[in-house]
Amino acid sequence: MRTLELRGKSLVLIDQTLLPEKLKFIRCDSVDSIAQAIEEMKVRGAPALGVAAAMALAVAALNSRAKTRNALLRELNHAARKICRTRPTAVNLFVGVDRVLKVALKTKGGVREVTKAAVMEAQKIAEEDIRTNKNMGKNGARFIKDGATVLTHCNAGALACVDYGTALGVIRAAREQGKHVKVIATETRPLCQGARLTAWELKRDGIPVTVITDNMVGHVMKQGLVDLVMVGSDRIAANGDVANKIGTYTVAVLARLHRVPFYVVAPTTSIDMDTPTGGKIQIEHRNPREVEFIGGKRLAPKGVKVLNPAFDVTPARLITAIVTERGVVAPSKLKSLFK
Repeated sequence: MRTLELRGKSLVLIDQTLLPEKLKFIRCDSVDSIAQAIEEMKVRGAPALGVAAAMALAVAALNSRAKTRNALLRELNHAARKICRTRPTAVNLFVGVDRVLKVALKTKGGVREVTKAAVMEAQKIAEEDIRTNKNMGKNGARFIKDGATVLTHCNAGALACVDYGTALGVIRAAREQGKHVKVIATETRPLCQGARLTAWELKRDGIPVTVITDNMVGHVMKQGLVDLVMVGSDRIAANGDVANKIGTYTVAVLARLHRVPFYVVAPTTSIDMDTPTGGKIQIEHRNPREVEFIGGKRLAPKGVKVLNPAFDVTPARLITAIVTERGVVAPSKLKSLFK
């Protein structure tokens, strides 16, 4: 099941805010509606954001009334700026936009030719995502032994991509190899992507999953219930520091204390060699209401201060290895992936 795809002149995607209660596909027929879907996390996950961003430009071209090539290119640049303002941490979003813009600029001809090129590039990015995830799955599956229990944080599955997944893709690949794998999924406050999305995906696939609250991680590791950790990433700095969903750093610290291997699974498009360290990654801060309320019920008193960063940064020294579609490397060896 694809989580998002171009149909006609619209982007059709799963509204992830409704899961697990309801599986609903929504149609976004403008750049504004796609930007809103990204901001409201109806579509989320670094690889999926890269594809959604690319397809936003395709939708802009398909629905444009521009009469000349230059007018269309101006519209595409305007759409790109709008999409790039939505969520600053996930580097894939910017990669998707840049790829479509570059192809559009290089394409000779008029409006029809530029539109066709933008659409083809967006679709190409989507197909690449699926192949990339399956290659990552094969590369990472060797770290999962038969009978192992994997702890994962947030959602790094098909819902975070076009299909298959990054960290959950490795788990799926291990299962396809005949290994018996169990998963512990952290709840992942404040938006509970682990409880709502990861558990939904795994149950749907028949993979045994147990949900825990985020503050139970230390306990289950101390009890010897976790064999390894696998998480995704929204941006990896050149030195191997990894930005991922808030709470990942805590999991990594606990994994190091309890000698549990900690793996990051991410495509090379999530590696930002222009950002030297994790300290230079821009961290998105979201609406305090996400912390103040859960299920429409107020948890915190009115008037108290609320801090709501969407991501944190895990230092390279806490990461056992980074699994990509091009191979598995130590965080200090990222450059070798681009030779």
